Amino acid sequence: MIPNFNTFRDIRRVADILSVLIRYGFEDVLRSIGLDKVVGSKLFWLAPRLRNQAQRYQPVPTRLREAMEELGPTFIKLGQVLSTRPDLIPQAWVDEFKKLQDDCPKVPFDVIQKRLDEEFQDRTGELFRSIDPEPLAAASIGQTHRAVLADGTDVVLKVLRPGIEETIRADMEVLAALASFVETHFTNLGYSPTAVVEEFALELQQELDLMHEARATDRLRKAFEATPKVTFPEVYWNATTKNVLTIEEIHGTLLSRVHLEELDEDYRREIVALGADAVFRQCFELHFFHADPHPGNLFLTPDGGIAFIDCGMTGHLDPKMADHLADVFYGVVSDDIDRIIGAILGLSEVDPVVTESNAFRADISEYVSQFQGVALGQLDIGGLLQEFFEKLQKYHVRCPSSIVFLIKAVVTIEGVATEIAPHFDLMEHAQPYLEKLVKRRYSFGAIRRRIQTGMLNTAELAEHLPGDLSSLMTQFRRRQFQINLQHEGLHDLNVSLTSTGLAMSKATIFAALLIGSAILIHAECVSPHGGKLMGLGLFGIVCSGILAAQTFLSFRIRHRRSL
Repeated sequence: MIPNFNTFRDIRRVADILSVLIRYGFEDVLRSIGLDKVVGSKLFWLAPRLRNQAQRYQPVPTRLREAMEELGPTFIKLGQVLSTRPDLIPQAWVDEFKKLQDDCPKVPFDVIQKRLDEEFQDRTGELFRSIDPEPLAAASIGQTHRAVLADGTDVVLKVLRPGIEETIRADMEVLAALASFVETHFTNLGYSPTAVVEEFALELQQELDLMHEARATDRLRKAFEATPKVTFPEVYWNATTKNVLTIEEIHGTLLSRVHLEELDEDYRREIVALGADAVFRQCFELHFFHADPHPGNLFLTPDGGIAFIDCGMTGHLDPKMADHLADVFYGVVSDDIDRIIGAILGLSEVDPVVTESNAFRADISEYVSQFQGVALGQLDIGGLLQEFFEKLQKYHVRCPSSIVFLIKAVVTIEGVATEIAPHFDLMEHAQPYLEKLVKRRYSFGAIRRRIQTGMLNTAELAEHLPGDLSSLMTQFRRRQFQINLQHEGLHDLNVSLTSTGLAMSKATIFAALLIGSAILIHAECVSPHGGKLMGLGLFGIVCSGILAAQTFLSFRIRHRRSL
């Protein structure tokens, strides 16, 4: 099956992608999945000339990361998104993709100015007193500039690169077709390429709409309005659109640029306490959180506080997810394996056969045994969640992206704490949030509310049941009742049966030709007819030989394609 590319442009882009991958040493991989048939084999004949010999001895993840950087914005962003999803790719690849550089060529300011005029309908001069033409940063998706509003407020403009939507749309069409092609040929990858591309498409869709980042930033700012020394930038909505985000400029120093040896121990501990409290509150109380609180997204402000920036990547836990997460923590401290397995079933789309297997239960039991006798407030949350996640990954159990983002947020802030104040007791700050999360699930009031909800649902079911049964019986009487069955996974069987039937037909024809030809030759030998029967017999044998050879070659080709 050849990927379905819609336009000539798509085919040219595939050729560009394959050329780069060949140059970085992935020729054999591309051949093994049949992609040499997509653009013809000419490109692969040139493989020895295209291949970058300097890359041959580098690890595979390193070569792929460098290829992504060369392929441009879509693939850089793909690698960055995948670096947050260890449930989809191996850890070694995650570590390498974290090194992806997002520095891109700067967009000329006259192009940025034109985009601003289009977005604000030539009101740019009314909204802004000045805009610095020199960008603060030029990333794969957008470019940022300092600016001053008409009222004198210092702001930062984030502007999507002109044409980036079309570039990404075209690349996503190619990626979707290639992912479908790979998934068809490799069924034992342990993950779904199409699921990876779909997850990536959702992430990109959010990043290409700066209103999403604006709403997330504003929501978190309002949630922390009453919290001293923890801030998020203000969004200026009159100068914000889908393609332009205008936010307050944070005055301070990026944590990644701070010389830690110049800070005294007490101040370092205060920084960690502020950051940890803020992240734990977002994750376990607000259930809406900044998913990437690394030092490059944290400012130290002049008043001794911290400010979060870049809220493009956020996570959200719905009430059911929060309940299941509480079940995991409660199950760990109470040594309740069944409760943890129930939480896994609620959090993921896993086959219950997997969770009921002896091997799975033994792994969960071994995991829980490490925390026996440990109080809720003494749990190493990051380590607990990370190991829990690795157990699920071992059995190819996929968690929702929000849970993965939560683990990332907690592990990231723990890493920041370890770097800045290694002896800081992080668990002391996590304890009240964990206790509140579990209490909300297991307190008497929570149990009473669940009982009341269950009784109400039962009453509603009893109320609607007679009408539903009456409707069902009416369909039976009118012979309108239908049962639809959907068969899945029968395509390969159908192909196999068709091929087998065709082979049997050819074998029957071959046998008939061979036997008939032998009879004609024998008849000529017994009673000569001027060589006519002999000629027909020999012609029949030649035809049967051609048919046999063709059948054999077809079988060999199908066999090779199936490997």
